Amino acid sequence: MDKDYIKYNDIAEVFKVLAHPIRLCIVKNLLENGECNVGYMQNCLEIPQSTVSQHLQKLRGAGIIQGRRHGLEINYKIKDQQMGKLINSIFNIE
Repeated sequence: MDKDYIKYNDIAEVFKVLAHPIRLCIVKNLLENGECNVGYMQNCLEIPQSTVSQHLQKLRGAGIIQGRRHGLEINYKIKDQQMGKLINSIFNIE
């Protein structure tokens, strides 16, 4: 058994961030649709924009998603292929 469990800290942080139903819904939606902005997510989730933004900040901070600015709008997407594979495996999407 590997006693150097500290090297797993970053992976554990990703799972902690994903361990919320709204954030899971956001990442699943991003996987299915590619990119979305906060307004679209707010309408789909029927929660305040500030709440969506707080969840996006946590996902971005954990390196799960990234944003791309278009004028005043930011479109979010899953950050990379490895993260996409991880999330696909959680939802059993092939």
